Amino acid sequence: MLLLGCALAWSARTSAAVTESDFLDEMPVVLSVSRLSQPVTEAPAAVTVIDRDMIRASGFRDIPDLLRLVPGFTVAYTRDNTWAAGYHGLGDAFSRRFQVLVDGRSIYSPHYGAVYWSDLPLSIDDIERIEVVRGPNAASYGANSFAAVINIITKTPAQVPGEFASLQLGEQGMRGLTVRHGGGDASMRYRLTASAQQRDRFERDITEKTFSSGDNGQYFEASKTYFVNGRMDWQLSPKSDAMAQFGLSQGNWNAGRRVDEPRAALEPLEQDSRALYLQFAYHKVVSPRREWRVQAYYARNRFDANALVPIVYGGTDYGVVEVNQYLLQTRSNIELQVNEQWMPNLRGVWGGEVRHDTVNSPENYHSGRTLRGSLARVFGNLEWRPAARVLVQGGAMLEQHFYTDTDISPRAAVIFTLTPGHVIRLGVSRAFRSPTFYEEEGNKTLLQASGGVADVVTVPPSGGLDPERILSREIAYVGQWRPLRLELDLRLYSDHIDHFIGQVKSTVTDVGSFQPKVFTFTNIDGTIDAEGGELQLRWRPTRALDVSMHYARVFLSTNTSDDHFIKDIPKSAPRNNWGLLARYQLGNGWETSVFAQRNGTQKWLTEGDVTREFNRVDARLARRWKWQGHDVEAAVVGQNLGSDYREFRDTNIFSRRVYGSLNVAW
Repeated sequence: MLLLGCALAWSARTSAAVTESDFLDEMPVVLSVSRLSQPVTEAPAAVTVIDRDMIRASGFRDIPDLLRLVPGFTVAYTRDNTWAAGYHGLGDAFSRRFQVLVDGRSIYSPHYGAVYWSDLPLSIDDIERIEVVRGPNAASYGANSFAAVINIITKTPAQVPGEFASLQLGEQGMRGLTVRHGGGDASMRYRLTASAQQRDRFERDITEKTFSSGDNGQYFEASKTYFVNGRMDWQLSPKSDAMAQFGLSQGNWNAGRRVDEPRAALEPLEQDSRALYLQFAYHKVVSPRREWRVQAYYARNRFDANALVPIVYGGTDYGVVEVNQYLLQTRSNIELQVNEQWMPNLRGVWGGEVRHDTVNSPENYHSGRTLRGSLARVFGNLEWRPAARVLVQGGAMLEQHFYTDTDISPRAAVIFTLTPGHVIRLGVSRAFRSPTFYEEEGNKTLLQASGGVADVVTVPPSGGLDPERILSREIAYVGQWRPLRLELDLRLYSDHIDHFIGQVKSTVTDVGSFQPKVFTFTNIDGTIDAEGGELQLRWRPTRALDVSMHYARVFLSTNTSDDHFIKDIPKSAPRNNWGLLARYQLGNGWETSVFAQRNGTQKWLTEGDVTREFNRVDARLARRWKWQGHDVEAAVVGQNLGSDYREFRDTNIFSRRVYGSLNVAW
């Protein structure tokens, strides 16, 4: 923190030379809340913008880590190259309560509901900004926009002409190489990116576990991922344009554990992952008052890991067990969005979407058949200004889902302008989360090589599942303090959740298995309430200093009769959580930044352990210069410069590590 203190002292000496017009001319404009372009002071819900300066200053090279910059979020790497994220608690290994978009393309998994960050064919260097809508946003993006919406907006080809190369090398087996080429002319521009990334996430040898879920031994979480993606933008006429994207990735991963425990061998150490997507969009400006956009995309993810394991457990020989974690899932989607301005004080957006998902996984569904499901949606959002200082917003999504039939997700918000740049927002919204294929039909079964059943892990729920429901209410203040060059966002919220879907022990007990625990998913009885507050600020007192800070406090309670969840749910969010990112330009091309985080104790649900409170401090020192006409940046980043901490599981030990990077653009 000494570095930050020096930066603050220097800024006090130099701020007199800086005029107010140099900073905060306008509040950030966001696109993701209501599908309307609007400043954050006029958005109907809370939103955090992570811009490219924050991304670079953080030193993070994995996209999920950027959520550490958002109030109320907790982030952790789990295992098998999967990340967990929670917002106001309720986080598990699959982050199933978020809608994550990349340029409008949903990457929410139809199987688990997980977000497969590790095989997402996207370089962090190609991200322009990330908009995180904090709270339910099903009125704009439908079911599964339950806790938050994370919209990743990539750089257009026009923003990245020429060549770019980025190299990282560091401890814990960190290796990374990204190259990009951008070209074209005024009518057609393109960019093409290729990348190879390698990680070794945690300490491998575990000799002291803290909770009962782990065993001493060797744990493997190493990955090699290769991908290529491209984008082309066409200006077809002064009033129409088109866009096409594609991406391919392949991961050669090592995961699992090697301990003195027969069941550990059921986790294959070698894993193979492949993903691809194709996306097309056409945009047309019909008149100054009307424009429309249609987009279609196809995505495919395949995961494969298998092994033949002889199991002798408790004195019983269960024979050779065939572990086959093959999973293939696809998504096809087409969407229309129309933006209209009917009157000077009334505008809106409306449209519809049709989606088709498929999943095939013989082990997870005890069947070779492909599960299929289609959904259809129509949506609309209005923005009406009845008076100069009053803005009324409302919208809803009507959705027909293949499991849960028809749901309506409404939202309403009223924004009062106290003085220019200072507003109070009152909002209420309802959202649903539909069950995933695995929650509804999962029947994970391990077979013997001879064909007999060796173990049953999950069975489908009887009677089907209802969608989770949340009613969210908030009061918020968003302001811009120009004399202090400060942007401030304060939010108080109250969320009420029912029909929560959780994993419980099934009444099926006698399956002739070496693991006599059988699970199923069910709607937990009772309700869950989350209440608390969030604060985020952005302070830029001089051209040299940029500080972002956030704080969140949450109280979780439940009245369920389930002994497991009544203990775990209130602990699933840290009571207090804060983070800070400070960047300072030292001059002569030098720049330094500090990231600090404090995360309170929390319990990750289902597959996770209790994560004890921890402090984390990262630091980055970089310099930019010109070399033979090229833009060059070299940096060294130290992550977790304090004590080791445990992440998600007590066997995931995140230790101190350092890496260097070199970027060249020409």
